[in-house]
Amino acid sequence: MSPQVAGLLQLTALIAALALACRPLGDHMARVYSSERNYGPEKWIYKAIGVNPATETRWPAYLRGVLAFSAVSVLFLYLMQRVQGSLPGSLGFSSIDPDQAFNTAASFVANTNWQSYSGEQAMGHVVQTGGLAVQNFLSAAVGMAVAVALVRGYARSRTGELGNFWADLVRGTVRVLVPISVIGAIVLVAAGAIQNFSGIHQVGQFMGGTQEWNGGAVASQEAIKELGTNGGGYFNANSAHPFENPNPLSNLFEIFLILLIPFALTRTFGRMVGSLKQGYAILGAMAVIWIGFTALMMWTEFAHRGPAFEIAGGAMEGKETRFGIAGSSMFAVATTLTSTGAVNSFHSSYTGFGGGITLLGMQLGEIAPGGVGSGLYGMLIMAIIAVFIAGLMVGRTPEYLGKKIGTRQIKLAACYLLITPALVLGFTAVAMALPTPAGSMTNSGAHGFSEILYAYTSGANNNGSAFAGLGADTQWFNTTIGIAMLLGRFLPMVFVLALAGSLAGQQPVPETAGTLRTDKPLYSGLLVGTILIITGLTYFPALALGPLAEGLAS
Repeated sequence: MSPQVAGLLQLTALIAALALACRPLGDHMARVYSSERNYGPEKWIYKAIGVNPATETRWPAYLRGVLAFSAVSVLFLYLMQRVQGSLPGSLGFSSIDPDQAFNTAASFVANTNWQSYSGEQAMGHVVQTGGLAVQNFLSAAVGMAVAVALVRGYARSRTGELGNFWADLVRGTVRVLVPISVIGAIVLVAAGAIQNFSGIHQVGQFMGGTQEWNGGAVASQEAIKELGTNGGGYFNANSAHPFENPNPLSNLFEIFLILLIPFALTRTFGRMVGSLKQGYAILGAMAVIWIGFTALMMWTEFAHRGPAFEIAGGAMEGKETRFGIAGSSMFAVATTLTSTGAVNSFHSSYTGFGGGITLLGMQLGEIAPGGVGSGLYGMLIMAIIAVFIAGLMVGRTPEYLGKKIGTRQIKLAACYLLITPALVLGFTAVAMALPTPAGSMTNSGAHGFSEILYAYTSGANNNGSAFAGLGADTQWFNTTIGIAMLLGRFLPMVFVLALAGSLAGQQPVPETAGTLRTDKPLYSGLLVGTILIITGLTYFPALALGPLAEGLAS
């Protein structure tokens, strides 16, 4: 069997598994966020934090809950790293430097999981499991809560109440993320991932020196790392490490976990707004982009251009032989079209066009299907832009799900769209203009520029993957990427929740013969076109200087 045919079979199996799982999971999440019942463990949590889960709040109070919880999380994780040397289970590692501790705390709380350190050489068991893995659950639950609040904005009318952030946070964690992660960890252990709390072991000689490995609760962290679209690896090699991702079966399962909740949330959206067809329209747009990017990446990396590629069967540089080009390409697209950031290959070693595909995937806003929660609310923002454009073309006031899209809604959507490009392009320009940041580049020319552009694209879009050629463990990059991650995560949430509040307060508009049908394939096509055009106009000059120039020159 040729590698191309094997890749096609893997992709088919993945699509089939997602199709089977997304319907029941989407329905389950709709029940979770609509239920008035509280389970025993949830009641204990509410009592401990002094919250009444039945109390609903308006969008400013909901936002204050998001920001307050996240600020405390950043502080807690920062302090945990700063005192690591005094904690049990530290494996003898010293405390983390202030700039790197800030970067890591901001990264994991913002669901970015950018890592400027080698996990197995810097973090002990307590920080890895009690700090980083816990934030993998909580940051994902925050994203889901904000998405559900926006969905309630569409579903409700003549009220400013969007629900209770603390109840949404707890239910998303207890009823969705924890159960699936337990099952996922068991599957990964069965596939060969490790799960222990062993110390550091010397395993032999390596290039004239002693090689040391340490164990850890890897399978459990790997499960939520992928399921919550987090991406931070227990080891520096991330999901290319055999302890995290042992074989092609585990690789396909991890891709499945990455895509599961973001795709399933489209059915949750359809259930909560009372129209499954609306959810299918959003799902269709996401699926078209994801499948298109995956096919394009495979074609780019399989293309035989030169004797080395002919012998290897494609662009194998930087890829694990146990996954091959197909498994690596599928993983790369899944991780950059979501806010995961996990890698099973080094994106810097991809072809020029292949590296450009990973960049463009993040620059789309990671909405196909996007991060847990953030993908859905990002796509719903684009849905508003699409109906606005359609309204301009026919001279009619745009409507979406019975809500008028007026000046306030468009301003909020525009602010959401402009934040990330401003952060990415602004920080990239400053870094390229200053002598010190540019000195961290391994390569020069177009590829070196792509390293800087990729770093800030990954940080501001809360992705977390790296181009692997940039020495990012410096005060400049730790600080500026940390700021980009926090602003790129929480500023958009301000506009999402404000938009949700404005929609929830509206009275529904009755559907007429002139209403744009947003549950049809035509609208899904309009939505895909809107996404690609807006992203292309925004980032094309920067892409032309980096991956496009490199690809055309090769």
